[in-house]
Amino acid sequence: MSCIMRSRCDFHFPDTVSQKTDNIETQVVTICGWKRMLIWPLGMLVRLWCASIRFDCDEKSEKALRNEDTPIAFILWHNRLFMIGEVFRRYRRRNLYALVSASKDGAWLAAFFDIIGIKCVRGSSSFNARESVGLLINVMQQGHDIGITPDGPRGPIYEFKGGGMIVARRAKAAAVLIGMQFQHARQLRSWDRFYLPRPFSRVRLRSELVTPGELRDRATTPESLSRRLCAISPDKKLVAGRDAKVVV
Repeated sequence: MSCIMRSRCDFHFPDTVSQKTDNIETQVVTICGWKRMLIWPLGMLVRLWCASIRFDCDEKSEKALRNEDTPIAFILWHNRLFMIGEVFRRYRRRNLYALVSASKDGAWLAAFFDIIGIKCVRGSSSFNARESVGLLINVMQQGHDIGITPDGPRGPIYEFKGGGMIVARRAKAAAVLIGMQFQHARQLRSWDRFYLPRPFSRVRLRSELVTPGELRDRATTPESLSRRLCAISPDKKLVAGRDAKVVV
């Protein structure tokens, strides 16, 4: 399961969304039929698992999550990705889209995301950043939310790349930072130390709204957003070196 969740997802996000921008059309690999059925039990297991989690969400955070004034770019660290589908089921009415690789590996991840309630656009921030930005802006202009993991898809952990902020600025949309603190969870030995919360445990859910005006302000930088996101996403296992440089 962890391999599927970490497979080239840029969430760093048919219901058909056009995938043609600037005269570039991505060659997309898809899976269907019996291959799709193979991952259906896994997807349902994850949905039941997440449904058992109890959220502690304060009034300010809930207000930010439920803001429907504009499509939102939701920003969270890659290792908190497991719970995002459940967060949306409980607090949002819009569709959430993630950017997923157009490759064969991405096809499996896209099928899995569809089962757990996350829609996908297919591209890659690693190989064609301009095209990927265009895809996500297109999604937001059609009235949908997007999800961004600013340290994905390969890290380094907690290093905030500016792509998500650029997308929200160009779409003239707001962003919401999502942080989670887990009562009981296992951290995998992956580059991001991916969190798997224990079923029926509690998750402290915090979010902060970043308005379109704030995003246009030059004082709002990837570094400032990184500090805010780290503040609501405490991690006791931070190690010395690169991680510590980000968490100020």
